[in-house]
Amino acid sequence: MNDKQRPDSRPHHGTRSAAPRPTSVSARLGRLQFHESGKFRVLQLSDIQDGPNISGDTIRLITAAVDAARPDIVIFTGNQIAGYDNAYAATFRKRAWRTPLDRFRQNEASREQIEHTRDLVRRSISTILEPLIERGIPWVVTYGNHDSQCGLSREEMDAIYREFPGCLNAESTASRPDLPRTRPDSGLPDQRIYPCEAGTLALPVMDVERKRTVLALAVLDSGSYARSGGYGAPSQAALKFLDLMPDVLHTRMMVFQHFPIPQYYRLLKSVPPNAAHAVEGYRVFSGHSYVLDEDKTLPGSYLGEGVSCPDVDSGEYAILAKDNRYFAVAAGHDHRNGFAGEVDGMLMVASPTCGFGSYGPAPARVAARLFEFDIRHPYHPRTQLLEFGDLVGKPNSHKTYTFAISSEADQLGESMNLLRKPGLLGRLRRALRKK
Repeated sequence: MNDKQRPDSRPHHGTRSAAPRPTSVSARLGRLQFHESGKFRVLQLSDIQDGPNISGDTIRLITAAVDAARPDIVIFTGNQIAGYDNAYAATFRKRAWRTPLDRFRQNEASREQIEHTRDLVRRSISTILEPLIERGIPWVVTYGNHDSQCGLSREEMDAIYREFPGCLNAESTASRPDLPRTRPDSGLPDQRIYPCEAGTLALPVMDVERKRTVLALAVLDSGSYARSGGYGAPSQAALKFLDLMPDVLHTRMMVFQHFPIPQYYRLLKSVPPNAAHAVEGYRVFSGHSYVLDEDKTLPGSYLGEGVSCPDVDSGEYAILAKDNRYFAVAAGHDHRNGFAGEVDGMLMVASPTCGFGSYGPAPARVAARLFEFDIRHPYHPRTQLLEFGDLVGKPNSHKTYTFAISSEADQLGESMNLLRKPGLLGRLRRALRKK
């Protein structure tokens, strides 16, 4: 497809002929809800972080993960776009705010160059979404620190995403976030969507009889960079939205976002710098070394780098912890971290990159993350990393920068298998790990 070709010119984007029966059970039912089996599934994809020519192995992983997991919804948790890629050099913005250099460069960017960037971003999005669109799986996106570096704002990227079938990113209603909207072309015509800002919204999930909201999923734009250095924070409007929505929806919620929050360090244990597998903390946590606290984290968790959270506590955790209204938070951003554990009864999850366009763990461990909710205990989801080596096998790409895992729980592999029929490669890999 050339740079100018629009995604809606591709026949399968305008028809469901390729997938007459959607893979997503919720898409068959028209709304996010639990199945007759009592289950509900979410697939998290984080940090694809690639240029316009998305790695084929990234698409192979996405395709295999959605086929294996059959999720009700896919949530992209930021850095889909590597805004620093050379393809966006003419419109690149290092930071969201405009420095004199940024203003100079932006003034140099012509309308044609901006439109070219828009077309390149559209091409990336089209490639990423193709496996979901072919299978009729609804999806939603939020943003990370690299997306807008291409020169497009969150709002502009939101508009591009809305061109594609399955998108649940409704236009924002910041003035009345308590008023729901719908998006019939999302594949969920009956789904209520509560949008706040680009990349920040809430989605209620109903029981099988559609008589009550069992839980809700919040997708949060956790910010970009801070003017004082390091990473930023959610906007005040987004934080107010988080505080408001449990009362609007009368249910408990889970948050998906890009940046981990500082409280993730409470899942780690401080150790001497020369301790086995120790990693140094990031920025305000630098000078201290850490490993996973196995008393708090789930088997199969691993730590490959310090938690790259904002320097300043935005108050998000206080909102999440207040009155037991939120039960879990899942983040990406740290490409080499894959852990989950509880702090004060709240599940905190770090998901590694699912892409082959940037740095990450060993290629076989690049992964998507599955969450499975059970109607009998909906606020205690089970989670599993769906790793490339298990689902696909040997990668074709050699682009990923790989690093050894620094700290890993003694019990290798996940403590459960949420996929009913693991492939031969997966079974063999798990068997070898146990030896």
